Amino acid sequence: MGYHEWKTCIDACLQCAAVCNHCASSCTKEDNVQMMAGCIELDMQCSAICYAAAQLMSLGSPQAKEVCAICAEICEACGNECGKHQTEHCQECARICKSCAEECRKMAA
Repeated sequence: MGYHEWKTCIDACLQCAAVCNHCASSCTKEDNVQMMAGCIELDMQCSAICYAAAQLMSLGSPQAKEVCAICAEICEACGNECGKHQTEHCQECARICKSCAEECRKMAA
């Protein structure tokens, strides 16, 4: 398996990483940055694992499924945290994270 078979999941991970970076950056501009600390931390973790998962899938790595299973867990946690905040960037991030978690679970199954 490799890039072509996993393209949907790769695309979901790359989109999620980009949106998480945007969310983290946007959270730093909020009035109460301290309140957003957990969101920022999870955004950064989610972005990192999404980029790693996409890269391993595109390389056809035999460990891609295990990394995608972990990615799904982190995406779910990030989506849950972002969902607690009413800002537009957090709500968008929550939706994208949950969608990516679904794709990663399918890929890892």
